[in-house]
Amino acid sequence: MNDRGNSGGRTRTRADERWTLVACVLASSLSFVEGSVLSVALPAIRESYGAGGQEVQWVVNAYLLPLSALLLLGGALGDHFGRRRLLVIGTSVFAVTSLVCALAPSLPVLLGARAAQGIGAALLLPNSLALLNAAFVGEKRGRAVGIWAAAGAAAAAIAPLIGGWLVATAGWPSIFYINLPLAFGAILLALRFVAESREPGAGRTDYAGALLATGALGGLTYALTLWSASGRFMNPALLSLSAGIAMLGGFLFVEYRRGHRAMMPLDMFAGRCFSGLNLLTFLLYGAFAAAMLLIPYVLITSGGYSPVQAGLAMLPLPILMTAISPTMGSLAARLGPRIPLTAGPLIVAAGMLLARLIGPDGSYWTGAFPAVLVMALGMTIAVAPLTSSVLGSVEEQHVAMASGFNSAVARTGGLIATALLGAVLASEGAKLFAGFHAAMTVAAAVAALSAVVALTMLGGVRMRKGVA
Repeated sequence: MNDRGNSGGRTRTRADERWTLVACVLASSLSFVEGSVLSVALPAIRESYGAGGQEVQWVVNAYLLPLSALLLLGGALGDHFGRRRLLVIGTSVFAVTSLVCALAPSLPVLLGARAAQGIGAALLLPNSLALLNAAFVGEKRGRAVGIWAAAGAAAAAIAPLIGGWLVATAGWPSIFYINLPLAFGAILLALRFVAESREPGAGRTDYAGALLATGALGGLTYALTLWSASGRFMNPALLSLSAGIAMLGGFLFVEYRRGHRAMMPLDMFAGRCFSGLNLLTFLLYGAFAAAMLLIPYVLITSGGYSPVQAGLAMLPLPILMTAISPTMGSLAARLGPRIPLTAGPLIVAAGMLLARLIGPDGSYWTGAFPAVLVMALGMTIAVAPLTSSVLGSVEEQHVAMASGFNSAVARTGGLIATALLGAVLASEGAKLFAGFHAAMTVAAAVAALSAVVALTMLGGVRMRKGVA
């Protein structure tokens, strides 16, 4: 048990480091799992509500939109009002809205609850990591953050398998019920064992920036969703697009005026490497999110797979990430990040092109397996060097902000990618496979473009030691 001393004139509660780690892992796993488990449940949700392609997109994006826009504000609120407090609030919101999702009598209620889930995740996720930074020091901090990241990755990767089994045996609402014991355990442990921490005066409570960012992402996402479903920019889409662009301009103006107190300080982008790394993140994670949504959906809807089989089809991803990521982190530290950040996305692109082998009558071993395996290998090569490079591209005082922003960029990539998949998700049978193959070809081109970004913009990037 450690006395954490004073924070802002207030004595911190006594904390237990091990239980702090467990509480933070439990809380953050809610967000990681929820981001991936929907991939095998979407067909059942669509059938349950008789939903169309646009509605299916919003089951995913109603969660991703507030999570992407509010991640930085969630961390800032924790700095200002107390990280444990925000973790407990965010986890409580997530638990209550998970129950509403499971019991939702209609699709609009489900979408509203999903949006509230995203708000809860935006509060709990950055503060779970910040609490670890406050609770541990030196090498212990590095190990704790490594366990936190590995547990999150493993939870997200294994979630489609668990979700597929639950959908097949208990129905799709069960994927939301499993959040309740995790949330309850995280809240109890946080209140009992986690020390409160904050940085008085340091919190960037940029409410205007958060509101404009949410509005901008919402407008752009809605416009792209309408366009992807019809193939044309009709008046509603043009209106939404114009509003989104206007609010994006307003957001940049507010951030410029607030300077270092902004939710997203613009001076971080003065470095070519930081801008390049976030552009790479947006492209690579957007392409990968599209693939991770489409492959299980196509396999279940038109490939004859059960939800459990679709979850099993994605298993190469957690196996490879668990087996290779530590070695890849060490190798990248010796070679430098530029090589793996160029090679990894190119391998991901190759895997996406292999997805053309997936067809209505194809075998898993000659269709989905090689595509998933190669994509998993490419992401495993890229993930650890990318995380370390983002943190190494800014000064020490901006590390937390850079990490939070990069996480938001990754989720924004997934948000935009999902918004563009309307025509594919609305198709069936042969048309679904044709649209799927076209979408995977485009995703491969986007992933390859991220490799070009690595090759041309990351010449001076360095890795932060002890992060990978």
